[in-house]
Amino acid sequence: MDGFAPPLAPPAEIDAVSPRLRSFPDPASTAAPATPARPGWNWAGWLKRWRAFLLVVVAPTLLAALYYFLLAANLYESETRFLVRANATGAAAPSALGQMLGLGGASSSQTEARALGEYLTSHDAVAALQARLDLRGVYRRPEADLLGRLHGATPESLLKYYRGKVRLTYAPESGVTTLTVQAFRPEDAQKIASALLDQGEARINGFNQRALDNALGVSRRQLRAAETQIAETENALTRFRQGRRDIDPERTGAAQISALAQQQQQLALARAQLASASASLAPDAPQRVAMTAQVQALQAQVDAAQGRLAGSDRAVASNLGAYEALKLRQALAAKQYEGAQAAALAANAEALKQQMYVVRVVEPNLPVKAVAPARARIVATIFFGLLLAYGVGWLILAGVREHAS
Repeated sequence: MDGFAPPLAPPAEIDAVSPRLRSFPDPASTAAPATPARPGWNWAGWLKRWRAFLLVVVAPTLLAALYYFLLAANLYESETRFLVRANATGAAAPSALGQMLGLGGASSSQTEARALGEYLTSHDAVAALQARLDLRGVYRRPEADLLGRLHGATPESLLKYYRGKVRLTYAPESGVTTLTVQAFRPEDAQKIASALLDQGEARINGFNQRALDNALGVSRRQLRAAETQIAETENALTRFRQGRRDIDPERTGAAQISALAQQQQQLALARAQLASASASLAPDAPQRVAMTAQVQALQAQVDAAQGRLAGSDRAVASNLGAYEALKLRQALAAKQYEGAQAAALAANAEALKQQMYVVRVVEPNLPVKAVAPARARIVATIFFGLLLAYGVGWLILAGVREHAS
């Protein structure tokens, strides 16, 4: 027996199928075309193409970013502001300190502030800080990173490192000097700034004392010379009085002269009486003889008195001349002493006018927030700097290749 076979629809029925069925696509005919295989990313070629850029720009920038964002230690900054003033206000001439340092031409306040600034960044200031605060230990704290900490043990290396951490700025319009100090700890920065202010004041006081000694040195020497001369003159007068046994030859001479004048008057009167008596009395008359003896005695007294006045080297005239010479020396020495004393007082007053002092406008602060390093700015600067260098180098290399081809 033949198997059952479903009756086939007549062609007419097939044609009568809905157009929608006829439009249904044939799975075989509508199969998606085969997608071509996507090629893998050519890392080797990309790296080869950008190798120079990566080595010159990217790698150093990444290293710098790694260091500054992960390793670099924070730096804290303490700031103080001060003025340097002199007692003599409005003086346009350089001060004694400026003259000593050879900083003529600038105003007094500028000269003094710059001179102090020169000291604060000098070997002397660093040595004083090292002795007072152990500056090397301060810049070798455990929190300091390898590149930022102090290396080297010589004074020169310490001075170079110190100058990188201490900054002085002078404002000519106001005369204010701004001092900033950076350290790895806030309290270290404040201590260093305070110590520098103390050292600046001490140095200014030293300058003042030196200028005062220089200004008063000449006048003091003149004063001592005048004092010595006065003492020598007084000693000479004392020796003269002791040797001549006469306290005041001037008064002695005046008394001698007065006595001589009286004796001369008496002699003249006695001579007049003798002359009058000679006219009426005999030469051997007792009254005439007595009057003659009186005249002779008075004449002897007058002669002796004249002899004491000017008859020898030890006469009153000689004593008085020597005494007057000594008195003249004494008067000149006294005048010289008075002049030296006045000069010393004037020099002292002038030196005091030029005395300087430090005015603390702002005391050193204790920082709270670190101000350095400026990480983003440094990394950006490195990146753009390397990028610029890479671009310039690429242009040069391209030009060379173009000329070579």
